[in-house]
Order: sequence, then C-alpha cells, then structure tokens
Amino acid sequence: MKFGKEFKKQKVPEWIDAYMDYSGLKQILREIMLHKLSRQPPTPLRAIKQKLKLHRTFSGLHAKSRDFVSQGDIEDQVIDVEALPRDGSGHFYRTNFLRQSEGGEIEEMFFEKLDQELNKVNKFYKDKVEAVRSEAAELNKQMDALIALRIKVDTKNASPDNATAVPLRTSTRTLDLTIGVDTSNNYQEGELTGGPEVSEVTTANCSSDCKEEENKCEDHSLEILEHVKINNTLETPRSTLKGVFKDSKDDELRFRKEELRKVEGQLRVVFIEFYQKLRLLKNYSFMNLAAFSKIMKKYDKITSTRASRSYMKIVDNSYLGSSEDVTSLLEKVETTFISHFSNSNRKDGMKSLRPKGKKERHGVTFLSGFFSGCSIALLIAVVLRIEARDLMDKKEGASYLVNIFPLYRQPKTSLLFAYAILHMLMYAADIYFWRRYRVNYPFILGFKQGTVLSYREVFLLSTGLAVLALSSFLANLHLDMGSRTEHYRKLTELVPLFSITIVIVIIFCPFDIIYRSSRLFFIKSATHCFFAPLYKVTLPDFLLADNITSQVLLYTHTLDWEQLVKMPNFSYVMLLPLVLYQVQAIRSIELYICYYGLGESSQRQSKCHTHGIYNAFYFIVAIVPFWLRFLQCLRRLCEEKDAVHGWNGLKYLLIIIAVLIRTAFELKKGTTWFVLALASSAVAVAMSTYWDIVMDWGLLQRKSKNTYLRDNLVISNKSVYFAAMVLNIVLRVAWMQLVIEFNLHSLQKMAITTIISCLEVFRRGIWNFFRLENEHLNNVGKYRAFKSVPLPFSYNDEETEKDD
Repeated sequence: MKFGKEFKKQKVPEWIDAYMDYSGLKQILREIMLHKLSRQPPTPLRAIKQKLKLHRTFSGLHAKSRDFVSQGDIEDQVIDVEALPRDGSGHFYRTNFLRQSEGGEIEEMFFEKLDQELNKVNKFYKDKVEAVRSEAAELNKQMDALIALRIKVDTKNASPDNATAVPLRTSTRTLDLTIGVDTSNNYQEGELTGGPEVSEVTTANCSSDCKEEENKCEDHSLEILEHVKINNTLETPRSTLKGVFKDSKDDELRFRKEELRKVEGQLRVVFIEFYQKLRLLKNYSFMNLAAFSKIMKKYDKITSTRASRSYMKIVDNSYLGSSEDVTSLLEKVETTFISHFSNSNRKDGMKSLRPKGKKERHGVTFLSGFFSGCSIALLIAVVLRIEARDLMDKKEGASYLVNIFPLYRQPKTSLLFAYAILHMLMYAADIYFWRRYRVNYPFILGFKQGTVLSYREVFLLSTGLAVLALSSFLANLHLDMGSRTEHYRKLTELVPLFSITIVIVIIFCPFDIIYRSSRLFFIKSATHCFFAPLYKVTLPDFLLADNITSQVLLYTHTLDWEQLVKMPNFSYVMLLPLVLYQVQAIRSIELYICYYGLGESSQRQSKCHTHGIYNAFYFIVAIVPFWLRFLQCLRRLCEEKDAVHGWNGLKYLLIIIAVLIRTAFELKKGTTWFVLALASSAVAVAMSTYWDIVMDWGLLQRKSKNTYLRDNLVISNKSVYFAAMVLNIVLRVAWMQLVIEFNLHSLQKMAITTIISCLEVFRRGIWNFFRLENEHLNNVGKYRAFKSVPLPFSYNDEETEKDD
C-alpha cells in the first residue's frame, strides 16, 4: 500500500485537520516536477536506459555516502531552517530558500507550506501532551486516594485476633504510580510529570512505613481521606435520586468493600481510556514524522538535491520528534494498571489496555448469502402454499389471516421480524456508508474496541431473523391448514409464541455467543430509554429512543378483512410483501399479550378490541416513546442548562398532543376533531422537519461556504444533501395522509398505510446517517477524540478553588 493511502487510513478521524497536509505538499511537488520537465529538452531513449543502468549500479554507493556529506555540500546551499522563539510556547520554524533560479518560486512555496505544517503539527502535539500531563497529575491524586482507601478498608475489616496478619495488599507492594506530579506541581519543561523521585516521596514512603508500623500507614491514609469525597456521577437511578434529594453525608466515605469495588471499577475505566489517549498521541507523532520524511525524500528525488537531511534534523529536534513524554507515560500506566488492577498479571492487564480488533471472517459472508437465499425460498413457499390451498376463498382461511397473520409483525424494540428486519437492514446500510466516509461511529456510539459489529454481521442477523420468521409462519400455515393435523390445531397456535420466545432467549442469553457484547449494549440502552429520567442521557440512548418513535408515528388502521377475502388471489399474492410490513410494530406487543394472555388463542379468534384494558393500553402506547424522549430532553436541560434541549422537548410535547387529538378524532369523528387533528399534526410535522434538517443535520446554514448546507461535508456530491432534505420533508408530510383519510377502498388504504410505514423506517435510516455525520463533524471541529470519564474522587481543596 502506498504511504499516502496508509497515512490517510491511520489518521484519527477527529484530528484529521491537525495532521500534516501530505496530499497538498505532493501537489506542489508535482508542479515542481512539471516545471523541471518543461525546461529540459527531450532525452533520447538510449540515454534514458543508460541513466537507469547507472542509477541501479551506484544507488548503493550513493546511500553509503550520505553519512559523509560535508558542510559545504549542496544541501547547505539550498535551504536554511531557523528555529525562532515563540512567546511561551516553544519555537516556530522558518525555512529560507537559498537557490535563486527560474522556478524557484514554486520551491519557496513548497517550503513555506512545509513550515506551516510543521508548526501546526508541533503546536497541536505539544498542547495535547500538556493536557495529558495535567490529567496524569490528577490521576496520581486519584491513585493516592485509592491506595489510602484500600489500606483503610483492609484495616477496618481485619479481625482483632488476627491483626498482625492483615494482608494490606496495597501497602506491601511496590507502588509505582509515577504518572503524576507532586503536590507542589513544580516541574520543568522537558521533564516528565512525577518521575521516580515523586514515587519515592508520595507512595514508597508509605510502603516502607507500613512495613515498619501499620499504625503509621493507617494514619497516613486517614490524612489523605480527610480531604477526599466521593463524586456522585448521577449515572444510575440511585445516584440520580440521591442527587435530587442531596444530603452532604452521601458524599462521605464509609470505608466499605462495596464502595472500594465501585471506585476500583471507575478508575479502571479511567486508566483504560487514558491509555488509549496516549496510544493515539504516539501514533499521531509517528505518522507525522514519517510523512515529513517521505515528502522530503520525494523533494530530493525530484530536485536532485539532499535538502532532506538538514530539514529532518530540525524535525527530529522539534517537540514532535524529541519529546519522550508520551512513551514514558505509556510505560508507567502499563506498570500501574498491571500492578493495581490486574493482580500483577501482565497478560490480563495488556489484554484490557490493548484489546484486539475484530477480524473479518469469511463465514459471515457465506452465512449471509445462505440465509438470504433461504429467506427468498421461504417467501416463495409461503405464497405457493396459500395459492395451493385457496385460503382466500375459504371462511377458515380468512379467520386464520385475521388471528394468526398479525402475530408475525413484531416490535422493533425486541429486534423481531418484519419491522425489525427492515430496521436492521437500514442500520447495516448506515454502517457501510459511515465506514466508507470515515465517520467514527464506534466512538460516537460508545462501542468498545473489538466488539463493533460490521455491516456484514448486521446483515447476517437480519437475514437469520427473516429465516426464523418465515419458517415459523410456513410451519404454522402447514400445520394449521393440513387435513392430517386437525387434532393439533391448538398446539399450532403456539408456534408464533415459540418464535418470539427464541428471539427473547437469544437476546437475554448470558453466555458468550451470538455477539454477547452487542446484545448487552442494546439491553443497556433500551433500559436507559424506558427509565429515561433516572439515567444519564447519552447519544446511543436518545438515538435508540428516536428510532422507537418511528415505530409509533403511524396509527394502525383496522383492515376490512371481509373485502380482503373477496379479492382475486393474484391481488392478494401481490399484496403479501406489503402486508408483512404494514402493522405498527410497538403495538404488536399488545396483540401477543391479548391473544395469549386473555385466552383468545384457545378460541381461535381475536376479539382484543372488545376489551377495555386492551383499548386503553393501545391508546397509551401511542405516546409512551414520545413521552420518554420528552423526559430525556428535560434531563439534559437540567444537567447541561442548554435551552436547545428545552426546545427539543417542546417538539416532542407537540407530537404527543397531535397523537392524542388524532386518536380522539379516530374514536369520535366530527369536523371539529378533524380540524384540530389536522392543525396539530401540521404543527408537529413542521417543527419536526425543521429540527431534523437544521438542528440534527446542521444544514441550511445561511453563512456557509456551501450554499444552504454547512461548511464541512463528508460527501463531496452536494446534491445528496439536497435530495435527503427533500425526501425527509416528503416523508414527514406523508404522515398527514393518515389524518386526512381519503375515501379509498380498504385495500388501497391498507396499501398506502403499509407503504408509508415502510418509508418511515427508510426515512429514519437516512436520518441516522446524517445525524451521526453531523455529530462526527462537531467532534472534528473540537478535536474531540476521547470520551470524558468521570473520576471517583474529588478533593476538598479543589472545591474551594472552584468556589473562589
């Protein structure tokens, strides 16, 4: 692979603007090469061959002679690089181009651009290193508090009879936490924050004291713990309720083992994330140094000079090339993590710090194709089975479709059947395009490294689910309508329930099979959605909640099955794929509960709509997803104090009102209710459309350099954005059709409702892509490539400084 492609591939997506502009410098070198070629007379073919032969013969000698170039060589006559002092931030570099000849202006432009890139990269790297050094100092204080807490907990839990045998696991070990500075914060530039001397002063003394007198060690730990409090991160329902009914005693340490385990778990995550920062910084330095070396070699080759030697000396002596802070911090973090969080097991510790990436497997591709073929074959088999039995011409066939067929249209929230398959296919397409346009979706969604599903794996899951659903439906159709299975018809009613049970068992299976980490991540996000005010709202949580709202955006209309039975068989066959996607997914949960829970299955008929509880629950479910999303906005408004979340909550409140009025119109009819339903739906659609395009996608910016779009775009073809905006508006307005209720045939109503339902899922898939694209560009603009992980401890002196 060429270096340019490898360099682009290795870039941190959020730092892409902070890397050296390798392609821009290559473009200038092309201009230099074209200028030199235009000045040279055409060379005979024989002369070219002779030059190539001489070059191959003496290339080895030329390489060996580089180390013996004198100061009077030609390179000293080409460039002169100066390192000029900068106010409080090191040096900036400027190259004086000494060769004054025809075409020298282009070479001067090249070195001017090269200096700009070196200064940019050097400054960015130094700022980031200083930031991680400050974070290392804070982590050092956190570790001091953790060690003191361990000593206190071990001492407190020791029995009086065996006091001399207290394990004191932290005090008897060599404490090598040397990643921070001492309490005075006195360090000089170029020295690592907190070297071995700091370790000896702050922690090793405690170890030696503990060996001599355990009481002194306990006094030392108490002295530290007197200035420490537990941070309430408000990430769980319990911590949220404590934050609402705040008590000063909740922040105090109780010296319990449960408290110690919680703190250790938090600091473990902090150290892993900090280690990833250091790895990215080290890779940033390495790739930029390689880019400078490559571009200077290309310059030497084109101009037949050896200017790279003097320039690379400056690069190597710059902060980017000479600083060893990151390497030293990496080693010390490894030592500290292995010693304190992996029981001195280096293999386990490094496995946590450096998780291996997931490898693409050929079996995934094979199974995806296999399941796709099986799905198509099963769908054809279902159609042929219905045609062979002439179910549409029989009364029992109509009853079967009324009672059984809706059970195969399942909720997306459980990743089941038709709507789930459509959503998963759209998610697989989103992943494909996110990867193609280098949108860092694993970081945005908070996926762990090595557990991210590829688009092939998501497609495999969707096709596998399709096979399960169609197989179950075909089996039920065969058993229920067969002449030899009349005595087992009650058992055949349980086939749909058996299918959904399989899916639920797989989702909640505790064993490490079928993408366990992804299943747990989904369960966690779904739990956060359904208990929205009690959990801290993250992007995966409200993204999942937004997708759930798409499932209840369309109101389920009752189908006229009597007229459906009178249809020609051919028309039914053509409509079958649409019927599979027609139902509103979330409300299908009620159908399962009613059909099996209220005993309708034993009577082989569905009278769910005659139950008052069913109708009330059917009414409530329509607004629950929007209500949860509204609560998420209120939570973010209280935490972040940003009015944008308040306006977003107002949007969902308007949708709730529109859904309630529309439901009342469905029950009571009348002109007044129609006008209210139409007006409320129009307002909700208008605000939702505006929010999608302007706030979620960041488009329609007036002062953007890309007209009516935004400054930064990941897709070069601008027409894609305009097409997405138009399509989003059209599909949003399509929701209004269900309010207007044109006087159409029942079949036409069913077809239109089905198509709109499918298009809503398609619209949500498009929305997902551009929503994460906008979030990614916001991270790029702020160079935000790391997650912010809350620290478990806070010091009293820090709170005092904040108050001052």
